[in-house]
Amino acid sequence: MDTTKNRSRFVTSSEAKEKGRGSYYKILEDARQGNMVCIRRGVYATMEQLADTMIDLEVVIPDGILCLFSAWNIHGLTTSLPQAYHVAIKRGRKIRLPEYPPIALHFLTESILELGTEEKFVSGYKVKVYNVERSVCDAIKYRNKVGIDVCSEVVNSYLALPNRNLTLLMDYANKLRVTKTLEKYLEIKL
Repeated sequence: MDTTKNRSRFVTSSEAKEKGRGSYYKILEDARQGNMVCIRRGVYATMEQLADTMIDLEVVIPDGILCLFSAWNIHGLTTSLPQAYHVAIKRGRKIRLPEYPPIALHFLTESILELGTEEKFVSGYKVKVYNVERSVCDAIKYRNKVGIDVCSEVVNSYLALPNRNLTLLMDYANKLRVTKTLEKYLEIKL
């Protein structure tokens, strides 16, 4: 649609209404067909624009590492779109966040912050993100906060990967103190 191609940012329904009712209804139709995603009420974006937002996030939080839902989404471990960009930063660090996009900060100790970090290219830009094994361990660690169903989906998706590394997974589980819980999940799934 013209309004999204001319912009590097998101499209709001109020902007579309200013251009005419046809533009507004075109956005709604694109959202129904899956060409656009409704991020929150009245704000729409294409998948490419969502990926570009991660690049803006890298500028806003230079040493931030994408984690939890954001990492699971990048690695294809979950089918749900994150409601906010989940970013891990060093405990005690003060960050001023923009109003949009929504960013959820997770403060971690220095000893585990860099564990399992890798750089990935998303839409041609380099972003820091936790690797697949670390992301699975985070799902186990925060299973009560993210939900057992999400945790189970992440573990199942990981076990379906052809290039999974169970040795590295258990090493991270040991360092993050989730070995026993992870072993229970693996006993059930394998």
